[in-house]
Amino acid sequence: MQLVINGQEKDLQSSGTVTQMLKELDITGSHIAVALNFQVVPRSSYDQTPLNEGDKIEIVHAVGGG
Repeated sequence: MQLVINGQEKDLQSSGTVTQMLKELDITGSHIAVALNFQVVPRSSYDQTPLNEGDKIEIVHAVGGG
């Protein structure tokens, strides 16, 4: 499946949902946010949110500091 992730085209094998995509990209942790086609996806919906060919996804990591 061809997706645009953080502005770069990526060809992923088994990304049917947001959860599967994050696993395939080896992204873990609780301090991330995902937007799918410019809409923030609630963490509680990652398992039920399907991905489609050509979707635009932004993944951001929260970074603390002072």
